[in-house]
Amino acid sequence: MDSLFLLTVAAVVIVLLFDYTNGFHDAANIVATVIASRAMQPAQAVLIVGIFEFLGPLLGGTAVANTIGKFVQLGDLPKVMSLTVLVSGLGGAIVWNLITWWKGIPSSSSHALVGGLIGAVLLAVGADHVAWGFSELADGHVTGVMKVLLALILSPIAGFWVGFGLHRLFSVAFRAARPHINRPLRWAQYGTAAGLAFSHGANDAQKSMGILTLVLLLGGHIQSFEVPFWVMLACATAMTLGIMSGGWRIVRTLGFAIYKVRPLHALDSQLTSAGVILSASLLGAPVSTTHVVATSIMGIGASEHPKAVRWGKAREIVTTWIITIPAAAFVAAIIYALIQAFIRRGQLL
Repeated sequence: MDSLFLLTVAAVVIVLLFDYTNGFHDAANIVATVIASRAMQPAQAVLIVGIFEFLGPLLGGTAVANTIGKFVQLGDLPKVMSLTVLVSGLGGAIVWNLITWWKGIPSSSSHALVGGLIGAVLLAVGADHVAWGFSELADGHVTGVMKVLLALILSPIAGFWVGFGLHRLFSVAFRAARPHINRPLRWAQYGTAAGLAFSHGANDAQKSMGILTLVLLLGGHIQSFEVPFWVMLACATAMTLGIMSGGWRIVRTLGFAIYKVRPLHALDSQLTSAGVILSASLLGAPVSTTHVVATSIMGIGASEHPKAVRWGKAREIVTTWIITIPAAAFVAAIIYALIQAFIRRGQLL
């Protein structure tokens, strides 16, 4: 059994492991407001979310997968080297996901993936093998890293202002309502939570689908960049298992530490997040569910009682977002260097 085949198998396993940690890390983003508003018990939330999370990658297309799978250019490298770079990049993302989960910080798995891949590529072969998209942007086309970064920057802004406006609208619509309106608002969250789970699966699992398809292409197992159905199924399963395992440390941050979430707030946040993420998926733009959910809560809180929003916690989250790409890149570069040192030592023995 040759080294290329073994490395391809290892890369596939690591992609699915990243997909699992992505779901595990992002579980809180989807269920936090549902649980905080007492619309569902954790077991109910995980069951409903798990079903629709699984359907998202299967029915949501492959536009995001195409974007993620093509922003690093490794096709002209030796196959073993290109797969080593991918493994290192994924390793950096996984390590950063686990660190932020342990600390209960809702960072972005998308940022971690982008940072990890860029860090490994820069150390291994230099900046020429990253599709930055600068020249295409001058021509009016958004591609490569520019497309990824613009999506990651603009989506939380959209989450904030859509959440702000939607909550203002609903607050006016329900201003004469009595407290018993909270019961149907909680029931409505069964639908909105399902929609958010579907949109998350349609966007986040596609990132792993894109990388896994790239692994198969570099390993010589497919001839063109087209996502096989079994890849969709495998990534949907890994993401769903991660979601159902839960990242309950982060629930406390999103559900309670930014703003006191009540049923109307939760419904507005879920509608906002699902709409923004699904729209991005249709455009092939990879976004961070963490960013969108957190900023939608900030926007909702700011539209109602700006002083009640815990802006200190919000600043802490934003700081983590800013450092995620360089931190994951640094970890990935270390992993690549360690792998290369191990390979050289093995050749000398």
